[in-house]
Amino acid sequence: MTDQPTMPPAAAERIDYAGYGLAIAGAALFSTKGIFIKLAYTTGIGAETVLALRMIVAVPVYLVILATLLGRDAVLRSRLGWRAIAGAALVGILGYYVASYLDFVGLAFISAQYERLVLFTYPFFSVVLGALFFGDRFSWRILPGLIVSYCGLGVIFGWNLAVDPDGLVAGTAFVIASALTFALYQHLAKREMAAIGAPLFTCIAMIAAGLVGISHNTIQHGVGLYFELGSTVWGYGLALGILGTVLPSFLMNGAIGRIGARATSSTGAWGPVMTIALAVMILGEAFTVWHALGTALVIGGSVWFARSEQRAKQAAG
Repeated sequence: MTDQPTMPPAAAERIDYAGYGLAIAGAALFSTKGIFIKLAYTTGIGAETVLALRMIVAVPVYLVILATLLGRDAVLRSRLGWRAIAGAALVGILGYYVASYLDFVGLAFISAQYERLVLFTYPFFSVVLGALFFGDRFSWRILPGLIVSYCGLGVIFGWNLAVDPDGLVAGTAFVIASALTFALYQHLAKREMAAIGAPLFTCIAMIAAGLVGISHNTIQHGVGLYFELGSTVWGYGLALGILGTVLPSFLMNGAIGRIGARATSSTGAWGPVMTIALAVMILGEAFTVWHALGTALVIGGSVWFARSEQRAKQAAG
């Protein structure tokens, strides 16, 4: 009997640095979203109009990319049956229209930095949904990190409740609903991408969500509204569409395709820090010692959660 060489742990499961890099870059760009939305709100337009502007800018880009992908790759064309198109479209509407609209409405009530911290808790929802509906293993080790993060949100919520309580509960509820919806989207998107690939899925998902978003605003306000908007509003829409939508969506979906929903959701720990910095510098939002404490608890708890989740996976595998 010959001895079999023992494979070291590092060789048995190498870290996908490219996948994590995509996730971090996507999180960084997504962190600018709230800033552009808040700036657009200063012009007096509503959530459905801001979302429509985002999609008007983004949809043509995805159409061009989709046509390019299908035109040069016969294998992709063979995968694109009606069932695949419908699945990608429905999941895209859930993640890029429903979740986005809930988030946009929430931002009308709360600050950009608080919104980003609330939205940052979606990895917890991803784990819970995975355990309940997608056959993932649940570990109780993640609970301390979850508790710490929500204590941090409680600190900032309490400060806002004392200083500016108007709309705080409603805004928080909308953003939490958005986080829950986006967590569900990530799990469903993983399955769709396994069938048709991340780039093709991203195009179909964003086009479908964009058409729904544009239709929503057009039905509510009419076509004439688009001609009444000034160059400043369209500039915010352009920035939101490219920097806050097109680039990060491909980066995030590429990361999901490489490292999965859980790992992708745990990589953006410094994204809220960027949002906070931009919100203070550009929007003039307050940042007190209570904000610092709450932010530290949210990010610290999320990092604790991510490490506990990784240890649980290693122990199970």
